[in-house]
Amino acid sequence: MQGCFSSCNLHGNWIHVCVSCEGFPLTIQIALGKEHDRNHFVEVMENIKIKTDRRPRTRPSEILADSAYDEITIRKYLRRRAIKSNIPINIRNRKYPKRGRPTRLGYELYRKIASRYERLNVVFKGLIEMACFLMCWKRFQEKF
Repeated sequence: MQGCFSSCNLHGNWIHVCVSCEGFPLTIQIALGKEHDRNHFVEVMENIKIKTDRRPRTRPSEILADSAYDEITIRKYLRRRAIKSNIPINIRNRKYPKRGRPTRLGYELYRKIASRYERLNVVFKGLIEMACFLMCWKRFQEKF
């Protein structure tokens, strides 16, 4: 598994996404913007189910996550499930934070989602899933 990504919109919702190594989204969860990321990390991890010939795979070998997930409870959870964690230390805990312009996603490609005019979470999640489908479709077209 590649990691978890969170993004906040103007209406106060967070998008928690777990992505595979190839960049394919595995789980998507929408939560209130007032809540901390650590509250939804376990739920996102529990929703991972990759279909195989036998039973579905639910435990990734390694997690790469944002520094917002740098919490003792999350690290204990990953240690208990024997998942290797590659979560950087939170920037507020560093002595000298890094400076510079942050990298951005392609906002022009998903302008409808970036503006976030939807009032219902169901419609908003549908647009997010549609954007994930389009990203996966582009990946498959590049390979074939």
